Amino acid sequence: MSSTLLLSLLLNGLQYGVLLFLLAAGLTLVFGIMSFVNLAHGALYMMGAYAAAVVLNATGSFTLAVLAAVAACLAIGAALEYLAVSRLYRRDHLDHVLATFGMVMFFNELARMIWGSQPYFVSLPASLEGTFELFGFKYPVYRLVIIGAGVAVALGSYWLIQRTRLGTLIRAGSVNPALVGALGVNIRALNALLFAIGAGLAGLAGAFAGPMLSVQSGMGDGVLVTVLVVIVIGGIGSVSGAFVAALIVGLVDTMGRALLPMLLREFLDRQVANAAGPALASMSIYVLMAVVLALRPQGLFRPYKV
Repeated sequence: MSSTLLLSLLLNGLQYGVLLFLLAAGLTLVFGIMSFVNLAHGALYMMGAYAAAVVLNATGSFTLAVLAAVAACLAIGAALEYLAVSRLYRRDHLDHVLATFGMVMFFNELARMIWGSQPYFVSLPASLEGTFELFGFKYPVYRLVIIGAGVAVALGSYWLIQRTRLGTLIRAGSVNPALVGALGVNIRALNALLFAIGAGLAGLAGAFAGPMLSVQSGMGDGVLVTVLVVIVIGGIGSVSGAFVAALIVGLVDTMGRALLPMLLREFLDRQVANAAGPALASMSIYVLMAVVLALRPQGLFRPYKV
């Protein structure tokens, strides 16, 4: 394998990991800190992708598309929290699952009604379609933009959680919400803000994923399983853990899909190897999760403490 191909695979793995982190960051805030099981997070990711695609096709501005996706999902998240989620905080996790699964079905059907069942394609502006070249190595500019955006979100999340008063309240509220409420903090408003932030991050992930994938109804259902794996590996409630775990999962999946077929061709028929390699690569992230849970049941990182 050439060094150029290896570098491309590493960057592709980082780019995939960053996309997973953008989804996992919002979900780990809601799931880990608020203890709310939000299966509708993938549906918010889908709605963000649609919002970005519509604005991008209409204006040609990727910046406006990203802002529209985040704003739309912030609004949807705030509405969902006010109308339904706020009434479920003290209910059992099974109620969370049932209610948010209903939301998934609602948004999937809503997307079909508005945009149809066929994929909704979107084209990048010319400024993001080129390649970056350094010492003869070429790599798509858009993938580098995604990596940069993910790192920026990771740093911003760390600053918000660890360096601001709001972050202190979030961490304290996750440990003892009754005590924080007794000190005069509006826990309901804090939870609503946290849920809306998580929804906005899902919309951001959808905006970046849209130009690389076909935007369609149900696009968030499959990726949600991988995001849950990321959260479990990183440590439920830790944004730092979600970032590290997302990069690990992205690299393991990407490298596995490229290298396992090549390795299997040494022992198996080419057609069998090409079919078995990607399947084994998909399984590898679940094997990784099992190993991490066996060695560190709490995940790689511990949840935030006050």
